[in-house]
Amino acid sequence: MDNIKKIFKNNIRQYGMIIALISIIILFQILTGGSLLKPLNVTNLILQNSYILVLAIGMLLVIVDFNVDLSVGSVAAFIGALAAIFMVTNKMPFVLAIVISLVVGALIGAFQGFWVSYVKIPSFIVTLASMLIFRGLTMITLKGQSIGPFPTGFQKIASGFIPDFFHGKGIHITTVLIGIIGSIIYIISQIKKKQTQQKYGFAQESIGVFVAKIVVVLLAVNAFTIVLAEYRGLPNVLVLLFILIAGYTFITSKTIIGRRIYAVGGNEKAAALSGIKTKKVTFWVFINMGVLAALSGLVFAARLNAGTPKAGNGFELDAIAACYIGGASASGGVGTIIGAIIGGLVMGVMNNGMSLVGLGIDWQQAIKGMVLLLAVAFDIYTKSKSGK
Repeated sequence: MDNIKKIFKNNIRQYGMIIALISIIILFQILTGGSLLKPLNVTNLILQNSYILVLAIGMLLVIVDFNVDLSVGSVAAFIGALAAIFMVTNKMPFVLAIVISLVVGALIGAFQGFWVSYVKIPSFIVTLASMLIFRGLTMITLKGQSIGPFPTGFQKIASGFIPDFFHGKGIHITTVLIGIIGSIIYIISQIKKKQTQQKYGFAQESIGVFVAKIVVVLLAVNAFTIVLAEYRGLPNVLVLLFILIAGYTFITSKTIIGRRIYAVGGNEKAAALSGIKTKKVTFWVFINMGVLAALSGLVFAARLNAGTPKAGNGFELDAIAACYIGGASASGGVGTIIGAIIGGLVMGVMNNGMSLVGLGIDWQQAIKGMVLLLAVAFDIYTKSKSGK
């Protein structure tokens, strides 16, 4: 029991948000009479929040670097407008249009990163200015009108599903098998991790806790894939999200650049004295954010099937809230990709659940604001208790 308490205390941010997410799901499942977890609604929940989760991944790195980016919604809208001009107006092949759009996103990130890292203008000011700039450029590009529809291949990014190679009747067998394969990979990875901890004498949970954690994860993963399999299977955008989550989790936890981002956000002066090129790190963090903002804009445009002037409104606030709710610290240097995703899911489930029970947009905004405030207060409280 003491071991379990110690593990929970050391991971209070992560486990606290997981418990909060589960509690919110159970609450709205009851309030909606079981509608929340119906296969169609779960699929819609993924599609509706995919672009916010993409932004949250990039925003997490920006916040860990002790900065903020208020422009991501406007950048996403601008890229969606460019994509519409490329593909709809100029009939450009959608693959080429996607590549050019991502490059433009990287250039926008480089533009902002230059002012923040080398000119030393606070990121709040730089990205606030960019928010206005790119919102205006979106209106100019589209001339105040929506442009669509996009080619079918491009639409499938946000609305397509992986095919069922086994042609199941009533259930998407390929999706179920993916869940099983993912479960096996997870078990193997956890066993290897425990063996490494034993080899080097690191502190680790008891066998009981280790097995219980694996069982809970396996139940959650397979229940999720079965629910999706009862509708149309895995959405293409969920596969994209999984690749991003896996890739960025590896980068932040296993690579030198990941450790440097955390070092710069935790204490920039100490990082500089240790030989880290702090300006370069921040510069590349903003380039990365620009690329992911562009990707988010493409996903959103594909879902709407049009480039629209009002696209991206409020995206930046949802992405920032997802990171803070998921355990990122307002002081920089703390946060995980998985935490940001959990935070994004908390926001997404709340939005979806409140809509299903008929709660007005005014109350939705007020409740989301209170949740964000409590999440940051929780972060400050836990840091004061731990003496950090």
